[in-house]
Amino acid sequence: MTTNLQNLPLARLEQLVSSVEKAVRGKEETIRLCFVGLLAQGHVLLEDVPGTGKTTLARAIARAVGLDFHRIQFTSDLLPSDVLGVSIWDSKESCFRFSRGPVFHNILLADELNRTSPRTQSALLEAMSESSISVDGENHPLPQPFFVIATQNPMEFEGTYPLPESQLDRFLLRLSLGHPDRDVAREVLASRSLKDPVMAVKAVIAPDELQQLIEAVPSVHYDDDLLEYLLDLIEATRSHPHLALGASTRAALGLHRAAQALALVNNRDYVIPDDIKELFVPSIAHRVLPAPAYEGGVHGTTTALEDILSEIGVPQ
Repeated sequence: MTTNLQNLPLARLEQLVSSVEKAVRGKEETIRLCFVGLLAQGHVLLEDVPGTGKTTLARAIARAVGLDFHRIQFTSDLLPSDVLGVSIWDSKESCFRFSRGPVFHNILLADELNRTSPRTQSALLEAMSESSISVDGENHPLPQPFFVIATQNPMEFEGTYPLPESQLDRFLLRLSLGHPDRDVAREVLASRSLKDPVMAVKAVIAPDELQQLIEAVPSVHYDDDLLEYLLDLIEATRSHPHLALGASTRAALGLHRAAQALALVNNRDYVIPDDIKELFVPSIAHRVLPAPAYEGGVHGTTTALEDILSEIGVPQ
């Protein structure tokens, strides 16, 4: 390991994944990528049908890292002040005092984000982008680390407000849990009791150790040829015939940082091509648009990105 990274508690990262797996069985890859989002100081969008364990995953991650957690159930009548907080008149002191909203937690589950109005969506997404909020002209920094896991159901659109591309771009990764395979489902059914599975998850890292890891991500080494490979992939999205909108510079920066975080999670102080390849679809698919002649939603963009991965040569 390099001088900058040699004293990091990297073994804790594997313990974190194993701890969360006690509550969310058979989803190691998704769990690992959620920790990539946390270390890279990004946010994660979980798109899946109800009942796949999205809430359990968010609670288990918060418990494993020992950070405070809050869940907001987004509804059509939720106001920005219900998320951010509001200034309340203090008659004794004859002044307004800011009452903090639920956004002031380290890990926030934004459940069914697409069910609330664009105004409320924007309030949360601005907080995600700035790591602070402004109310009545006064700035309030959010606790650090600040990590949002947002969920939405891709199969149900009635009464929803789809997130526009500019807001989807605020998410570092878009992931899906999916249903467990038959063997895992059998194991879950056989072992399930009235006890909450999240209670089996233990905190395995101290807040200062987690902060060390977060601060170390930019120090993970990138070879020049890997930077060129990443740029080749990004530029290919801008000229692919099946894509009307290619990846932005923010998307390139996000993929770059996420690959560094994945290297750390995999106990390395250097990025390899497989890090970029593994993250290319989950970090880019929600930031591009399919061409009108090739409408296919998520599946259409995913197919185009997989084509790009197969066409662009990998550095040797």
